Amino acid sequence: MPADLPFDTNITIEGGIWTTLAVSRAESNGNLRGHSAKQNPAFGTHGVILLQNVRRVSVKNVTIRQSRPFGVHLANAHEFSIENITLQDHRRDGVHVNGPSSDGVIRGVRGDSHDDNVALNAWEWKNYAPSYGPIERIVIEDVTGAPEGVPAANSIRILPGVKRFDNGTTLDCPISDITLRRITDIREFKLYDQPNLELGRDNDFSIGVGALKKLHFEDLTFNHPGKIEVHANTDGLTIQNVRVNHPIASDWHLVTIGPKSMTYKGAPGTDPAKWTEIFSPDLDCTVRNVSITGVRSRDSQTDLPIEQVVHVIEQKLNPDYPRTTPKGGTGKSIWIQ
Repeated sequence: MPADLPFDTNITIEGGIWTTLAVSRAESNGNLRGHSAKQNPAFGTHGVILLQNVRRVSVKNVTIRQSRPFGVHLANAHEFSIENITLQDHRRDGVHVNGPSSDGVIRGVRGDSHDDNVALNAWEWKNYAPSYGPIERIVIEDVTGAPEGVPAANSIRILPGVKRFDNGTTLDCPISDITLRRITDIREFKLYDQPNLELGRDNDFSIGVGALKKLHFEDLTFNHPGKIEVHANTDGLTIQNVRVNHPIASDWHLVTIGPKSMTYKGAPGTDPAKWTEIFSPDLDCTVRNVSITGVRSRDSQTDLPIEQVVHVIEQKLNPDYPRTTPKGGTGKSIWIQ
């Protein structure tokens, strides 16, 4: 976007069922990629509802059904509200925000999505981003995952990073002042680095882990096992009032801090030389100013011990790879308490 391009302002979208008729996982119809136009679409646009370069916009009381692009795709969006979004057999993210964006409310997202219910991606895989930059001052509240037995990702992603453009210039894409509250049955909060596997992880990746600042989680309910996974340089992480209603396994942790490792093998029988790492297991991160209170099991009036709630990861290389996976790495987390 040219820096001097005026914003589109004061837009309201309300009601209706919005779909591109991806009636099964193997079938697509209509606007397959969610492009902004049939001819010469803006690069990286990928939404059933596209709101790019906007200020003071509202989307409310909308159902997104059987669609392969993001349900609501915002980028360079400021002073926005997204409310009462129902996802029905949806194939991609429900509400997806790219930077630079600020001062928004995302409220009342429910239903089944086969990708993230909500995503704040300041850095982003380049085939899904029309713009990049900081995301700040966002409230995400009253989000509910799919009912038990309904296939769904039940996840929220928060992805900072550092964008490197083709000409070699870089742009910091931090995420700050984010509140998540009254969240039910989201099984994975993804606060971790993840290179672009679709275009090749060596072709599109963040220059190091990104930065998170002042994240506040409040009133979370887990009727099924879930986790908050942090692999970013983080300054200020508050978690309070968490109800764990499922049986707690001996190796359960609500929060993991540090790099992840997982192997993508592709089709069965693929040569192990072509297997690839999904995450960034060689990158360190530092996490400070953490406050965790009120994490309790069902009917308990006592907080679970912090060593049970938090697990700090230090990766190690797997000497048995590729006979066993993942490959592992050398990265670690530094938790400054």
